[in-house]
Amino acid sequence: DVSMDTWSYFHTCLVSIWLHRFYIYSAVAFGISLWIVIQFTTTRTKRKVTEPGTADKLGNGCVPPQAQEVHVAGVKIFYGSQTGTAKRFAKALAEAITSLNLPVEVINMGDYDPEDGLSEETSSRNICVFLVATYTDGQPPESAAWFCKWLEEAANDFRVGKSFLQGLRYAVFGLGNSAYVDHYNTVGRRMDRWLWMLSASRIMTRAEGDCSVAQSKHGSIEADFEAWKAKFLTRLQALCKGEKKPCSGKCKKGKCKSSGKQSKESSDNEHRTSEHENTEAEELFETSSEEEAGGTDSVIDVEDLGNIMGHMKKAKPGLGHWQGSRGSHSFSGHPVPGPAHPHREQFLPSYKLIGSHSGVKLCRWTKSMLRGRGGCYKHTFYGIESHRCMEATPSLACANKCVFCWRHHTNPVGTEWRWKTDPPEVILQEAIEKHQNMIRQFKGVSGVKAARLEEALAVKHCALSLVGEPIMYPHINRFVRLLHQHGISTFLVTNAQFPEEIRRLEPVTQLYVSVDASTKESLRRIDRPLFKDFWQRFLDSLKALAEKQQRTVYRLTLVKAWNVDELKAYADLISIGKPDFIEVKGVTYCGESSASSLTMANVPWHGEVVSFVQELARLLPEYGIACEHEHSNCLLMAHSKFQVDGEWRTWIDYGRFQELVREHEQSGGSRTFTAAEYMARTPAWALFGARERGFDPLDVRFQRKNKARDISGC
Repeated sequence: DVSMDTWSYFHTCLVSIWLHRFYIYSAVAFGISLWIVIQFTTTRTKRKVTEPGTADKLGNGCVPPQAQEVHVAGVKIFYGSQTGTAKRFAKALAEAITSLNLPVEVINMGDYDPEDGLSEETSSRNICVFLVATYTDGQPPESAAWFCKWLEEAANDFRVGKSFLQGLRYAVFGLGNSAYVDHYNTVGRRMDRWLWMLSASRIMTRAEGDCSVAQSKHGSIEADFEAWKAKFLTRLQALCKGEKKPCSGKCKKGKCKSSGKQSKESSDNEHRTSEHENTEAEELFETSSEEEAGGTDSVIDVEDLGNIMGHMKKAKPGLGHWQGSRGSHSFSGHPVPGPAHPHREQFLPSYKLIGSHSGVKLCRWTKSMLRGRGGCYKHTFYGIESHRCMEATPSLACANKCVFCWRHHTNPVGTEWRWKTDPPEVILQEAIEKHQNMIRQFKGVSGVKAARLEEALAVKHCALSLVGEPIMYPHINRFVRLLHQHGISTFLVTNAQFPEEIRRLEPVTQLYVSVDASTKESLRRIDRPLFKDFWQRFLDSLKALAEKQQRTVYRLTLVKAWNVDELKAYADLISIGKPDFIEVKGVTYCGESSASSLTMANVPWHGEVVSFVQELARLLPEYGIACEHEHSNCLLMAHSKFQVDGEWRTWIDYGRFQELVREHEQSGGSRTFTAAEYMARTPAWALFGARERGFDPLDVRFQRKNKARDISGC
């Protein structure tokens, strides 16, 4: 029987396998072991190819030039010195690094532009070393003042991405004197903190040299430096070999403390300075109790402050108040004496707070034009001198929580004025003084034009668009008049929620209304207004704008997937307000925030903005496309009355405006004037379709490597 024979054969095979199973297991185990040995040997061979061999190794163990991968391309040593000690240390360190056959560069912070240079170090594979002294009252040396100022502002500016310096590897050695307990090595500690906040990576724990012989860990600041230098060179050699071990310090919240496995000497040194470290940590690195209670990303309405404060911990002095130059203003009390808000610290230091409710800030375009690198879109569209423009507000509070707010809702919000009101004379005086002080800090900065720096000290324009709702300020008319009396033009922006205030507003150089959406539902989603009757207020504000005789502007911000498909509705709104100009700008992405769900996908390309404007122009026969500022992703549509003899006249005759507004004030308001009386011809380079794309040919376009997305400040 065939089936029986087959079964007998298989049965015999299975029995044989079972009886010899030990030999089979041994053969399989031997095969697996052989495969593992072969793989291990192959991997070691590959590593030897990419790593320096015994014969090829340098004395320092660094990768030779012929190696396939370079882990450290070189070292850049930045120094900020007042008496020359930091400079001397920098040169000594450079000599030691040169002996390791590594390229090294010694840089005076005063001759270096951090805005342009530091971002390039994120991909250069260089190691950046910062040797910086602490001078009088905890301030940096004069040569390092701008470097530290820029780093501080970048670390605290919402518009600068928190990963701006990701990839940059650094070490900090601070120079100070512990006899000055309150300011010992403050600059080095803060620089370390700011670099960490921008996602730079420490290669080793921050070190501090002490000029006080009695307190110095090694007997003198020179000995402190030599001890640190030896550790740094050892660490550098390890990095050259490709070691990726992170800084041994505990870097929570940016504070770099030595690990628990320290030597006794290090422990003794920490004990000597522990009192000051605790004070410094509390001042610079700890989160305020308000943030711990409410979260740093929460949005708190003015109306809710009473309830919120009932559940908060006791505030630390200086952190729980809005503190302007005229003193602190407590949370408690009614009416609220100042815009108290848990996010006050996030406004500083990039904002200069004034009194109870005002602020001023230096716009990035002001810095750009000081260096001859071009002005903002207002320079292209209206002829302002960007380096002479002051960005300010008499009201930090706002009645909206717009999804694209580039302040990330760190300013207070409310529907009515509740603060202790500061007089406009005080606000203007302090705004100009603080603005001039910020301008003066550019003296000696690389690339800044001396003539423009001198001009910038005389403010000629004021953009009342910094943050909040300026028109809420009860004395806005007096404030505007004071600006005009100082020969300063006024560009006032409102969010179209205060129609009566718009009607009562006296003439300004140019009045803006933000039109962020064209339907009730889209406006609710985008602006998130506090007023329940927000849509009626919005429409009434547009009608109030139509009554103005001076220059008026609709400001449209395009957000992809939110408001770019409402062309017909936009055209209907334009027919209500009849603005002289329509600015159309792509939304600026300001980083992640719990207050907004926007991403880079919501930012339209410049070509998409151009297409939107062209389609809108077809629906508005009385308007034409006049100007373009590609750098800001912005275009300007103008009413045909500003096209005279075939030429666009969107620019402003500022001298003529000042004459007209003086006549208006002297006549008690009986002498009126219109926008047509102070218009000026638009230059060819600013026109839509020009090859310059809105960039002034008198300036030089600067293209930065690894450049982050530019963000307009006004």
